[in-house]
Amino acid sequence: MSPRLTPAPSPSRGRAPGVPRRWPPLVLGAVGAASLAAVALRDPHVPGSWGTCPVLLLTGLPCPGCGGLRAVSDLLAGQPLAALGSNALAVALVVGGALVWAAWTAAALRRRPLRLVDAVTDRRAVLGVTALAVFTVVRWLPGAGALLGP
Repeated sequence: MSPRLTPAPSPSRGRAPGVPRRWPPLVLGAVGAASLAAVALRDPHVPGSWGTCPVLLLTGLPCPGCGGLRAVSDLLAGQPLAALGSNALAVALVVGGALVWAAWTAAALRRRPLRLVDAVTDRRAVLGVTALAVFTVVRWLPGAGALLGP
């Protein structure tokens, strides 16, 4: 008598087996809310309250993330212009991330996958890395700090 073969389980597409599709965006949302609460409770405008950026400490030049916590704090306080002055890239990433998270959560609650991977192409990835590099270098230029400084 030959052994009975059972079909292999279908892949879960990045999810642990048995984890409902709606849980990952909800857990990420809870982590994000806790992070926002931490920024709201500990003011990043106070020097040293969140430590010092190692890149800024070693080179004297701001990294692309310098000013990001202050930008998030300003957004939470309802001051978008101050947030843009702290770190415009961080503001764009926060807004974009919130939109993607909202779409992901809505898709998960409807029990549908979010096909975000299809939207990321090689060309868009190169454009994103190029924008990050340009933002960083422009921040280092004399006088640009007033516009894009941390």
